[in-house]
Amino acid sequence: MAASPSPAGGGGAGAAHGSGPSSFAFDSGLEIKTRSVEQTLLPLVSQITTLINHKDNTKKSDKTLQAIQRVGQAVNLAVGRFVKVGEAIANENWDLKEEINIACIEAKQAGETIAALTDVSSLNRPESDGQITIFTDKTGVIKAARLLLSSVTRVLLLADRVVIKQIIRSRNKVLATMERLEKVNSFQEFVQIFSQFGNEMVEFAHLTGDRQNDLKDEKKKAKMAAARSVLEKCTMMLLTASKTCLRHPNCESAHKNKEGVFDRMKVALDKVIEIVTECKPNGESDISSISVFTGIKEFKMNIETLRENLCFQSKETLSAMLEALLERMEDFTDCAYTSHEHRERILELSAQARTELQQLVSVWIQAQSRKTKSIAEELELTILKISHNLNELKKELHSTAAQLAADLLKYHADHVVLKALKLTGVEGNLEGLAEYACKLSEQKERLVETCRLLRHVSGTEPLEITCLHAEETFQVTGQQIISAAETLTLHPSSKIAKENLDVFCEAWESQISDMSTLLREINDVFEGRRGEKYGYLSLPKPMEQAKIAKLGLRLGLLTSDANCEIEKWEDQENEMVLYGRNMSSMAYSLYLFTRGEGPLKTYQDLIHQLEVFAEEGLKLASSVQAFSKQLKDDDKLMLLLEINKFVPLCHQLQTIIKTPLQNQVFLKVDKCITKARPMMALLVQLLSLCHKLLKKL
Repeated sequence: MAASPSPAGGGGAGAAHGSGPSSFAFDSGLEIKTRSVEQTLLPLVSQITTLINHKDNTKKSDKTLQAIQRVGQAVNLAVGRFVKVGEAIANENWDLKEEINIACIEAKQAGETIAALTDVSSLNRPESDGQITIFTDKTGVIKAARLLLSSVTRVLLLADRVVIKQIIRSRNKVLATMERLEKVNSFQEFVQIFSQFGNEMVEFAHLTGDRQNDLKDEKKKAKMAAARSVLEKCTMMLLTASKTCLRHPNCESAHKNKEGVFDRMKVALDKVIEIVTECKPNGESDISSISVFTGIKEFKMNIETLRENLCFQSKETLSAMLEALLERMEDFTDCAYTSHEHRERILELSAQARTELQQLVSVWIQAQSRKTKSIAEELELTILKISHNLNELKKELHSTAAQLAADLLKYHADHVVLKALKLTGVEGNLEGLAEYACKLSEQKERLVETCRLLRHVSGTEPLEITCLHAEETFQVTGQQIISAAETLTLHPSSKIAKENLDVFCEAWESQISDMSTLLREINDVFEGRRGEKYGYLSLPKPMEQAKIAKLGLRLGLLTSDANCEIEKWEDQENEMVLYGRNMSSMAYSLYLFTRGEGPLKTYQDLIHQLEVFAEEGLKLASSVQAFSKQLKDDDKLMLLLEINKFVPLCHQLQTIIKTPLQNQVFLKVDKCITKARPMMALLVQLLSLCHKLLKKL
């Protein structure tokens, strides 16, 4: 936890560890929505889990007991540092001070309890066949661990509220200055206030950018990105639109243009606050209507459940679902821009879906009364047929939307209408303005309609949100270009009016460019080039899963050893410590992945984490090598020997990561984790050796 609260980030507030009677599971009941909270909690969860799991047997060797004591002490030291930071945050935020301090006191007490319960020196030591009987209260350790993690999580979430408060305060400052800007009557006053506004917007952009990167929910990230994009682009529009109004105070179109910018910025500012506070006005839903692709996915899932449970759905429910789905497809068939061929094919497949559902219902009713092999096979066949039909519908709908978008982007490449509007403006040509304003309105409607169809086939909720943002942007910007062009046409010699029109035209061109990127991303998702998931739980064969889980457990135990070594360092900002801590945190994420838990959800997530893990290893080696130059020859040689073992392992892991192993996901995961384990073992040795050698200097 940093000295000043960074935007919190996160996984779940709890991590489950094992399922046996002696295992430890933690769930604070507090939902964590940002990544940095998770990253702060993981090392602590790692140490405590190791502590609990090490205590499975009643008899322990002296060496094991010493290791348990080290972990207990490390936990207590880490909590002590954490509490100091928490108390500092409490002192700066009086409204949360009492809550934070209570949680800090609980955390401190729990840390001290864990240290006391794992203190080997307090145990009786009856020697018997070289082993020591442990009398430590395991129930007490588990109870203290739960209290510790719960209180630490509360402190982190309270610190997160501090970050949210900062964003709200920053937004209020921006809004107050905007209101002053709306009322100014002189250039001098405007310039002075706009300078302040610019600084406040920079601060707000910084805070919201950090928050966006830290958010765990991809939908919220997409919403934040859309709102921030509006604010970024509108800041320049606000400048030129306001200046135009000041230069031409009696021009109605200039005032209309300016009001449009201010209104859009206020909506975007409100949207940011809704995202960070999770407050939806008037019960507003996330997305205005469910997309066709989402509807198809839900309908297919309901049909496929019939394989396992014939009574899961009623025929009326399935019929209603299909009709609702086909009704949404009217957005495609009713669209004036859909080609005749696409429209006919969509209608044909829709009629086929109705027929096949009737057939499925008929076989389904028979299957409920006749449990024969032949009827089960017939049911399977009808399910496969309707699933195939729905897949064909998806292809046709994607093709329709993607073709419309591609054609539009090609048509807009030269921005002919925008150029014509600029020309009619400087010529003061009111007839030309009317003609090209009408053409731009037509193009705007076509772009809006196409974005609506793209949203139906986007395939992911974040892309749906981006499509919705594009739709709104074209709608608003199209109207603003026309009002800006009207102002210039009425004042053809006005440089500021010309500059204003240029800014709005640039915003339109920028959104066209963004739409091109959006189309490419939608095509990637549809064709499976993004988001292909290989979750751990889908790995083949239980025996193979058990092997990986065993490898992962060893890795998890090594992260605790590494954390114990890290706790010994007085200078926690030392480069070697930072790289070591990063590697330990990543190794713990790898361990969680082998259990089907944690922040790594897909095979791609795992591979990316391993790439970074290997890179951090090489950075650590470089830092250790630089440190070795300060040592005497004997010590230097000893350290370099360890580095020479460590660096090849990093390179070998990089080679495994880059080697394609088609359709052998398990084998690659196995090889990578097998290689990561000796790297972590050497990391523990390096940290221990460097700490000893540093003390000798």
